[in-house]
Amino acid sequence: MSRPKIARKSTSVDMTAMCDVAFLLLSFFILTTKPKPSEAVPISTPKSVENKFAPDKNLVMISLNKDNHVYLSVGDNSGDRDKKQAMLEDVNKANNLGLSSSEIATLTKQPFIGTPLAQLKQQAHLPVEQISSKLPGIPCTDTTNNQMTEWIRAAVAAYQGTKMDLILKGDNVATYPVFKNILTAFKKNEQFKFQMVTNQSNVPAGTDLYKLNMSGKAAQM
Repeated sequence: MSRPKIARKSTSVDMTAMCDVAFLLLSFFILTTKPKPSEAVPISTPKSVENKFAPDKNLVMISLNKDNHVYLSVGDNSGDRDKKQAMLEDVNKANNLGLSSSEIATLTKQPFIGTPLAQLKQQAHLPVEQISSKLPGIPCTDTTNNQMTEWIRAAVAAYQGTKMDLILKGDNVATYPVFKNILTAFKKNEQFKFQMVTNQSNVPAGTDLYKLNMSGKAAQM
């Protein structure tokens, strides 16, 4: 007696649910992704083989451009903005600048501080499109008028009790005396640890670091 034949049926997979999930995930990432803001102070940093990433919070960044203009900024989150407002209130009170609460709030929202203390009120009234590297910067070229010392003092007070990462981002062609004055401002406020922003470069072949990296890769293979 022959075995009865079972009719073959074509298999079909309903992809509707999977497509719905894929589009939902795509929509989620599009809506929640935060694009990197444009750089307010264009700086060409020196190269380095270091691959450590700079922190994105609890940071105070000092930027030094090719024209030796110095700017101060903080992290782009609510906690750092609160610290920046505290810094502005401290500097305003300590130096009798006469800034109003609305002017301090405006300066807090601006991307960076880029004027001498006496001109902060004028910066507070500048349109957003004029907040650029064309501002004169914080005086730091003269050792007798190194206003960066005052800003670092205010930053240390604002971040007291919490972690503060000092970041120094200097242009490749900036002169050493200004860089030295920034370090002097750090030392006067007992800030002896800071990080520098550089462009990542490949480790030169044949160096000890290159051999160390290659031996590490070989051990992982």
